[in-house]
Amino acid sequence: MNRYTRRTLALEMLMIAVAIVFAFPVYVLVNLAIRAPSDTSSPISPTLSPTLDNFTQAWQEGGLGGALINSVLVTAVSVLIVLAVSSLAAYPLARSTAHWSRGTFLLILLGLVLPFQLAALPLYQTIRDLGLLGSVWSLVLFYAGLQVPFTTFLYVGFLRALPRDFEEAATIDGCGPLTAFRYVVLPMLKPITVTALVLNTVSVWNDFFTPLLYLSGSDQQTMPVAVAGFVGQFVSDWNLIFAALLISIVPVLAVYLALQRSIINGFAGGLKG
Repeated sequence: MNRYTRRTLALEMLMIAVAIVFAFPVYVLVNLAIRAPSDTSSPISPTLSPTLDNFTQAWQEGGLGGALINSVLVTAVSVLIVLAVSSLAAYPLARSTAHWSRGTFLLILLGLVLPFQLAALPLYQTIRDLGLLGSVWSLVLFYAGLQVPFTTFLYVGFLRALPRDFEEAATIDGCGPLTAFRYVVLPMLKPITVTALVLNTVSVWNDFFTPLLYLSGSDQQTMPVAVAGFVGQFVSDWNLIFAALLISIVPVLAVYLALQRSIINGFAGGLKG
């Protein structure tokens, strides 16, 4: 029978302390978001007269409705393209033993080594020549290329750890490579797919520089750019900024809560694999 020891107590106190450290910024965020601008008390002091006017004002003044739709569209389409392309590319790279397979994989890994800022100017000129500046599809095209090397790297590492027995059995039954991948391999990739889904979604959703660059001068914007619009050179209404931040967090938080069990299991399985 396990006893409650001092070591257990110390670990519990440590975890409580860590939880407080992580929860404190969230408390300040919510506390200021529901506080009236006329209340100038300390951000740490609890708000005694909470209000939701900040959310309404931030939604109207910042155009958060359109920004939210753009962010959801860009994130969803980009991540779907990245997952589809990366999984299909990783399968032959992980299973083939030819010399071209290793060379191609190393070439893809160059996308992890070279920072995308080196290609910012050529990419901007290419997007401009394609007539996509000011369009959310420029972001989809950019993210679809940017995230593929990292995601392919994750898939290849996971595929190399999977046994080939099921694929070989499917091949004996007459399945081609694509059919075996669709019905046999793809279901086994669920853990790493969920891991890649989470990492890519967070990366695309929170990106600020790319939408600022490609959507500048148009009426299109994403949530990070819309939130940054509340910050002025001389005056910043922090109550509206924190309210807008909470609005931008809600979609990602809702998806996480809806898929919490699958995300946790998939992320743990992806790391283990």
